[in-house]
Amino acid sequence: MCGRYASSREPDDLVDEFGVAETVLAEPLAPSWNVAPTDAVYAVLERPAKPEEGIDGPRRQLRALRWGLVPSWSKDAKIGSRLINARMETVAEKPSFRRAFAARRCLLPADGYYEWYVTEQTDAKGKPVKQPYFIRPDDGGTLAMAGLYEIWRDPDRGDDDPDRFRWTCTVITTEATDDLGRIHDRMPLMVGPGVRDDWLDPTASGHELLDLLEPAVPGRLTAYPVSTAVSNVRNDGAHLVDPLPLEEG
Repeated sequence: MCGRYASSREPDDLVDEFGVAETVLAEPLAPSWNVAPTDAVYAVLERPAKPEEGIDGPRRQLRALRWGLVPSWSKDAKIGSRLINARMETVAEKPSFRRAFAARRCLLPADGYYEWYVTEQTDAKGKPVKQPYFIRPDDGGTLAMAGLYEIWRDPDRGDDDPDRFRWTCTVITTEATDDLGRIHDRMPLMVGPGVRDDWLDPTASGHELLDLLEPAVPGRLTAYPVSTAVSNVRNDGAHLVDPLPLEEG
């Protein structure tokens, strides 16, 4: 799974990198090196233009979404905390994701993500010690994770409440490649630059969209052990992605 990641890019940098035409943000998000489920995260997506705008085709936007997808049919937003990941193998059919997969796909930019490796060591309670690893692009670039988004109408808010609609998202995952599978058996799927237009197009549909997604080929991602401080969601800061000294790792 992907349950924690780092996101420190500035909005202007994401606008340039992903060809965003419109920024829809109440205010910029603070950089975070410990993004956790239910946090607000940046997402790149495309929305159909309104007739009065006189624009042909969809418009690419940068938005802040809540991590943890809430299906449009859900009666309670709490379900979102359990839907932070969508498995590639079932995303097109599973009721929680199939509507979003059909028309509401997005990119979730990240510096990298964390996974916890279960070591052979045990703690004072006899439980296995888990060593966190940070996994990032080898070239230091942005990781464009494949995602889905939904728009949920809060039934407890009035029609004139600007917060009556909640925008949420999830990360699509697949089996980890051989070199990363030793750390964890799942990893986020990535959307390469050459297929991002097709992936984001809200008018496209069909199982062939899954062919656009790719696990990282061996050597494209770098993984290294980091401090266990990242295991506490209250901790944040660039130091969380610093490699452990060799003798500690």
